[in-house]
Amino acid sequence: MTSVLVVEDDPLNMKLVFEILEMQDFTQAGVVNGADAIEKTEKEVFDLILMNIGLPDMDGIEVTKIIKSRTSYKDVPVVALTSFAMKEDAERIMAEGFNEYMQKPIEVTDFVQRLKKYRK
Repeated sequence: MTSVLVVEDDPLNMKLVFEILEMQDFTQAGVVNGADAIEKTEKEVFDLILMNIGLPDMDGIEVTKIIKSRTSYKDVPVVALTSFAMKEDAERIMAEGFNEYMQKPIEVTDFVQRLKKYRK
């Protein structure tokens, strides 16, 4: 089963993403800030990370750089799941090495379709 780490500080967004992942047979874990994401990924290797960019303690881009600097995570896809909606935001985020950019609020059908490529 594909394991997903969801890094999301909004409880409603976390709940929605968890429900969708569960319905699609992904296993999931969640954290609410960057420091917890870094700590969680030191202890466990996930198949996919869904990363909010606007986290309360540190920028999701910085968190991703730290995580991806580890050998065990260099090939793990990280998807930006963010409310930053401008074209320049998407371009900047993708230029930072994210595998994909998904805008919040998520559209469930599109989200499910895009997740399928990450299933193992």
